Amino acid sequence: MKLSVIGCGYLGATHAACMAELGHEVLGMDSDMDKVHVLNSGKAPFFERDLDQLLAKHTASGRLKFTASYAEAAHFADLHFIGVGTPQTSGENTYDLTHLYSAVRQLAPRLTGPAVVAVKSTVPVGTAPRVRDLLHEYAPAGDQVEVAWNPEFLRESFAIEDTLRPDRLVLGFEAEDTWAETMLRQCFEKVIEAGTATIVTDWATAELAKGAANSFLATKISFINAMAEICEKADADVHQLAEILGRDARIGRRSMRPGLGYGGGCLPKDIRGFIAQAAKLGAEAATGILREADAVNTRRREAVVALAREQLDGDLGGKRITIWGAAFKPNTDDIRDSPALAVAQKLHELGATVTVTDPKALDNARKLHPELDYIEDPIAAVQDADLLLHLTEWAEFGHIDPHRLSHRPAQMLVIDGRGTLNPDTWRRAGWTYRALGRP
Repeated sequence: MKLSVIGCGYLGATHAACMAELGHEVLGMDSDMDKVHVLNSGKAPFFERDLDQLLAKHTASGRLKFTASYAEAAHFADLHFIGVGTPQTSGENTYDLTHLYSAVRQLAPRLTGPAVVAVKSTVPVGTAPRVRDLLHEYAPAGDQVEVAWNPEFLRESFAIEDTLRPDRLVLGFEAEDTWAETMLRQCFEKVIEAGTATIVTDWATAELAKGAANSFLATKISFINAMAEICEKADADVHQLAEILGRDARIGRRSMRPGLGYGGGCLPKDIRGFIAQAAKLGAEAATGILREADAVNTRRREAVVALAREQLDGDLGGKRITIWGAAFKPNTDDIRDSPALAVAQKLHELGATVTVTDPKALDNARKLHPELDYIEDPIAAVQDADLLLHLTEWAEFGHIDPHRLSHRPAQMLVIDGRGTLNPDTWRRAGWTYRALGRP
């Protein structure tokens, strides 16, 4: 079938490429002409594992194209996905829906016949009726335009896998047995036939799904980091504690990894947005656990800075600190709310000379933090350092033999903010190894 994807950032470009992989003819639409040119060349304007190969494959075949024209997108298909960004409102915890409503207002006047608009963007509950009303007001086809809600559950660096082989597919509709449901089931036919759990629900439940999922994940991460705070006081090992807890089938080990905490463009925004939604609904008391989860996450960054000061005798002035990691997680160039860069910035403010290295995110980091120093080679970056901080768990860093670094630093001190380096290996190489919640 033919479909369009409105908004070709991280979510939209990935969705467009994956829909082409499922056999559909896809037209991606974005108002940024530079982005459109890059995408039509078969490349992504950001790094996501295997996405360039998928874009190159389907732009070459003609199955996937990109445009900056709403009119072209409207005339191309009867099914339109909207995947524009809904960032956190400046100075508030609510979602900024400016881009979503703008996309709806620009698409609607060009919908002259029956159509389905499926929104993937993360929004506060209650947004769907507003989208429907705008479409019916501005579209010549009026109430022949139906609205569906299809939240995404993508993990950066696994986005293609999560789109083509998701663990669940959520489809939200205003009523039962609609044309919109028929269209979405046809679109995702291969995914559904592969056995994916498909949950058909109402708008409100579908709107809540992404925020609830990320809030739970953030809480799970923060729980084990709260245990790390206790382990630090008790001289216990939080990594062994996490292994013990994870063996309980009711709890599970996945995503319960102690360390510096979460970042990125989704978890921090979504847990805060979910808290704000609950307050507006009069259910603020139900989110106390989420507020504490967010606070625990912030404290992890402060704890790393405090540990760095402790290792350097309380004075960071003039000290040279090397940080392995700029991206908020490995296998991405995304630095939004990066814990690594938050720590780097704080250490710089306290007087340290901070050098950052990262396999993919250096260009983005330079733009946001020009006051820091950058170097591509993680081994060369350690030269003359008083302290090494491991803050993004890239596989490349874990494979470095600490013996190769022993002659380079001014002091052989390492803080493993992610807890993924081997303590025994580093200590045998002569390093003083410290990690959060670990003896």
